[in-house]
Amino acid sequence: MKFENILEETDGFGPFQILIVVLLCVPRIVLPCHFLLNNFIAAVPSHHCDISTLGDGGLFRNLSQEKRLTISIPTQEDGSPNSCEMFAEPQFHLLSNVSNGTDLPTVQCKNGWVYDNTTFTSTLATEWDLVCDRKSMSKATGTIFFLGVMLGAVASGALCDKFGRRSTLLVSYIMVIVFSFSSAFSNSYLMFAVLRFFTGFGITGISLISIVLSVEWVDVDHRAFIGVIGSMAWSLGNMLLAGWAYLVNDWRKLIMTVTAPLYFAVLTWWWIPESARWLLANGKVEQAQFYLDKCARFNKRQQLSSKLKLEALTNVKSLKNEKNYTYLDLIKTPKMRQLSLLTGIVWYGVASTYYGISLNITGFGLNIYLTHFIYSAIELPAKLLTYFLLGIIGRRKWQAATLLLTGTCIAVNIFIPKGFWYVRTTVAILGKGLSEAAFTTVYLYTTELYPTVVRQNGMGYTSVVSRLGISVAPLILLLEDVWKFLPEVIICSVSIMSGLVSLLLPETLNVRLPETIDDIEKQR
Repeated sequence: MKFENILEETDGFGPFQILIVVLLCVPRIVLPCHFLLNNFIAAVPSHHCDISTLGDGGLFRNLSQEKRLTISIPTQEDGSPNSCEMFAEPQFHLLSNVSNGTDLPTVQCKNGWVYDNTTFTSTLATEWDLVCDRKSMSKATGTIFFLGVMLGAVASGALCDKFGRRSTLLVSYIMVIVFSFSSAFSNSYLMFAVLRFFTGFGITGISLISIVLSVEWVDVDHRAFIGVIGSMAWSLGNMLLAGWAYLVNDWRKLIMTVTAPLYFAVLTWWWIPESARWLLANGKVEQAQFYLDKCARFNKRQQLSSKLKLEALTNVKSLKNEKNYTYLDLIKTPKMRQLSLLTGIVWYGVASTYYGISLNITGFGLNIYLTHFIYSAIELPAKLLTYFLLGIIGRRKWQAATLLLTGTCIAVNIFIPKGFWYVRTTVAILGKGLSEAAFTTVYLYTTELYPTVVRQNGMGYTSVVSRLGISVAPLILLLEDVWKFLPEVIICSVSIMSGLVSLLLPETLNVRLPETIDDIEKQR
């Protein structure tokens, strides 16, 4: 007997399943707020050398601030003060000379910097002077966070399959709350970096478990609905981040603001059920019956116990067979090895393409908050389109189409002249929407491809590969110094290659979820 037969008795898509999605929406809203938090907390506002100590006496004291800057700091090509250098000595002759003093001797800032706090009250850069020769340290916090996400994916995948989805989810909640709030009170850069690493380590569990737990409780016909609609929480959180960052422009308070919803998530955790599919896979028949009966009551169906005896549940196809599955099981058998290789390539391509486009799209000439909001809003129609098309053309074809079309958009932009900025922007936005559709699809598709006994391990593995793609994307963009179009060529090639590879994966539309590795090996 298959689990889907049991699920049909309790209603595979009713109020119980909707409640699970709703309960998991709050933590999923928090995800983009942390994944993209560096856009705001690590922002580097305009700055110049602090010259306040130079006005202690003499003529300098009687000059206006504008004139003080003129004689103390050289100007850049756009006429703004140089961010990292000042004149070795005050150049009073510049008050009557139109020269910008570029040939005069300069030194590095001696007494720190003055920052423009028009947009941000405080950021990591202003807190610890992460500018000029220390500028890379501000961006490094993002890399450190994603390193934590990468390693956390491995740990959460293993823990989830061993100790259950529900328990590991609570651990993830608590880890993010503790380390994230602690990071807001950091008194040094090193302390902040370490705490952000562990925040990333914990938050990846929320990302992976929420989608797996949702999908494992629904029937075949509604998996796409649950997967796509549930992912709307990401876009909503992304848009909320723009609003929260606009209202709270101090980095410490912003971290606490975007983490606060997890307190509510901890309270609602008590109503989140364990995966009955996982419980049966691990021989926990009585607990599985408890949750299945609860599902039946909530969906106003007859309780399972009245239709199926405890022995019937025991006879549901044994998934665990007294064996503890590990990541090694992803490569032990031929078809599992092939599946792992193909999904790894697709995930790398999806993640590298999505973040490569996101980091390389020129702005709309708007402020940072509105630009972020627009980029987030673009994802909504992409997700809705994905939902409607997944059930029509299938997972495999849509996954391939989104990646191939994304690569096409990047290729087209290479040949559009810079003067046609409105056309380039339109094509870039279309490419970003398609790359988001690819991301939405690959999350659902992967949960349907891997069998229950190693599903969380499979999600953990693919998450690691995707974080590798995310980490590499900024490095690819640096290659424009070698050749201006080289980053676009590489990202385009990766997108098209991964799209072609996805065509080698099996279709999962209207197909029951595989439960054992044997189910995979028996596939044609």
